[in-house]
Amino acid sequence: MQNKKTVIVTGGGTGGHLSVAKTFIDEFYKRGYQVIFIGSLKGADKKWFENDKHIYKSFFMDTYGVVNQNTFGKIKSLYKIIKAVVKSINIIKKYKIGKVISVGGFSAAPASFAAISSGVDFYIHEQNSVMGKLNKTTSKMAKEVFSSYLESSKVKDYPISQNFFDCAKVRKEIKTIIFLGGSQGAKEINDFALKIAPLLQKKDINIIHQSGSSDYERVKDEYKKLNIEADLFDFDSDIISKMTQADFAVSRSGASTLWELVALGLPALFIPYPYAAANHQYFNAKYLVDNNLAFLKDENNLEEILDINLEDRSKKLIDLINPNSVSSMVDIILNIQNK
Repeated sequence: MQNKKTVIVTGGGTGGHLSVAKTFIDEFYKRGYQVIFIGSLKGADKKWFENDKHIYKSFFMDTYGVVNQNTFGKIKSLYKIIKAVVKSINIIKKYKIGKVISVGGFSAAPASFAAISSGVDFYIHEQNSVMGKLNKTTSKMAKEVFSSYLESSKVKDYPISQNFFDCAKVRKEIKTIIFLGGSQGAKEINDFALKIAPLLQKKDINIIHQSGSSDYERVKDEYKKLNIEADLFDFDSDIISKMTQADFAVSRSGASTLWELVALGLPALFIPYPYAAANHQYFNAKYLVDNNLAFLKDENNLEEILDINLEDRSKKLIDLINPNSVSSMVDIILNIQNK
């Protein structure tokens, strides 16, 4: 008999996938469910979830992605995935699992295929505007695919931590700009920030800048040469406090960062990572750009951007995302009928 009080959440590899996994984990925990997390030893899965108190059991498989591997690497990766699928099937049987939720990424492969072969209810959350290869393959067997972009999704939204909604506010003028390159940094964003810093100084616009650890010293020296004071940092575990101080952002357009900015009501100029799979960061940003809610570098003039009706865009961003989206998704997963 299936244990209706224990579910599996799987997926990860990158912060974007893991932040969605965390939102699901916290929601199930809040409802009194035991959550088993299945991820990989590669990527950031273990760092995020090894000691998470909301997780009943966590398993980290010795797997890695198949994409961008040579022939030998692909064979080796597939062999490890097959072994991990068998292990995941045993976990499903041992804990009498009835529902598996995948948030994508290579980490999700073993538990996803195990769920399908075991015949348990299988659900997917696709973060990006372009579906990843794993999700494309497994979505045909999923009971439901949730997405912020797919019109077929019963909940067309993105699960974001409540903290971002709690910190949402309508911006009225640009007094501070934040540059977000992620914890690893993005040289393209760093260079762009340094290039426009004199213009921002001239307009009395403050700078908050996440440079990443590898480029921190160079960026620090460049600001010193420009005689510009900036709130420069490489990494901050409380990044939301930095974001809430800003009125505008310059950022990559990974799904989680993009929708966190939306939830905060923080308009942005996006500089997509050009080597993202299927160029999904560009299409993530384009979704907002096409709705006149964001800008793309090389397609918009910075001087014009600084003169936009900030308040109108900020309000529309906040209205674009529902703070109860993860609750609605979990209701569907648990077959709870809305009254």
